[in-house]
Amino acid sequence: MTMNPPTRKTYNANFTDEKYRLFLEKLGDASPAKIEFRVAETPVFLTDDFRDKLITAGNDIVKTILQPDFKELTKRAIPEKWNVANENDHPHFIALDFGVCKDASGNIVPKLIELQGFPSLFGFQVFLGDAYKEVFDLPDDLSIYFSGLDKETYIELLKKTIVGPYRPDEVVIMDVNAPHQKTAVDFYLTEKLIGTPVVSLSDLKQDGKKLFYELNGERKYIKRIYNRLIFDEIEGDPDIFNHVVDIRQPLDVEWITHPNWFYRVSKFTMPFLTGDHIPKTRFLDQVTDVPADLENYVLKPLFSFAGQGVIIDVTAQDIATIKDPENWILQEKVNYEPVVQAPDGGVKVEVRLLYLWPNGDEKPTLAINLSRLSRGKMIGVRYNQDFDWVGGTIAFARI
Repeated sequence: MTMNPPTRKTYNANFTDEKYRLFLEKLGDASPAKIEFRVAETPVFLTDDFRDKLITAGNDIVKTILQPDFKELTKRAIPEKWNVANENDHPHFIALDFGVCKDASGNIVPKLIELQGFPSLFGFQVFLGDAYKEVFDLPDDLSIYFSGLDKETYIELLKKTIVGPYRPDEVVIMDVNAPHQKTAVDFYLTEKLIGTPVVSLSDLKQDGKKLFYELNGERKYIKRIYNRLIFDEIEGDPDIFNHVVDIRQPLDVEWITHPNWFYRVSKFTMPFLTGDHIPKTRFLDQVTDVPADLENYVLKPLFSFAGQGVIIDVTAQDIATIKDPENWILQEKVNYEPVVQAPDGGVKVEVRLLYLWPNGDEKPTLAINLSRLSRGKMIGVRYNQDFDWVGGTIAFARI
């Protein structure tokens, strides 16, 4: 079974290696930073039916995050040493990763893989969608945006979320070593879209409770930090806050989004979710009877990212040797269906729905998406190094 056969058939028939080279060239020319990850030869084309299933599944999950007791449910999610002061009331970004799967009746359905209260490639995806559309001459009625947005209104919503009432130079895009991150291309393309400068953690200077950075010898006081720093990246340097500003302390700055939401909306949330699109998930310390069919489960550490520490082929011995079961989840395995037809066979797909939630809005808005193609055992670079028609991409749906 394939995804949107008519569009796929036309795309594949017109695909050439030369077009793909031009596409990568166009994408590369848009940013001063090199693209450090593989971009796939094709976008994903969603059927109307699957698009609607994704939206419904996303809405159901967002309802849980909107519950009044959500903070209480997730307070244990935040590691004590990474608990940052001045947390706000909601995440400004939500990312929901869905595997494209087949149900018992043979229907193509979305299954939640993971979720994040953290930004993704909100800038890069705009340029990626434009490049696919232009180089591969995609139909005008296909869009990468949701909720009635187009490119112009999407950028307005992005700016409203990140910059808000401030000047762009009063807001910074910050990561631990921003120019050298794999996602640096997104930082600089976001700067191109909304004008916010890119800085590293070491560029932040403190003046009382205020933060500033220096530009051409001038102090620029920071009102907001568009945070791209994940604490896992500095976990291995226990002395880091002896050399840079300790961003965990109470500071006179707004976080977009506050670092605590990275933990609250995460794998930790999975056991609280229900529905057909949610794989059965339990905290390991609450598993009283180990399932007899462990081959249908995966074991995931709560406090890791990018697939690190995941045990795919779980055994009873694996479970028995875990010393902190409260920090692990046992999750029903999700089997991806190879629904995208490449020239030489099917490819597996993951679609990440990306939501923006600016201050003042009652709830998040589904805005854009990110997709990934895989032929390996898991979605991710390390599992797909020897393949083509894999990597980062974007999904188009009819509007």
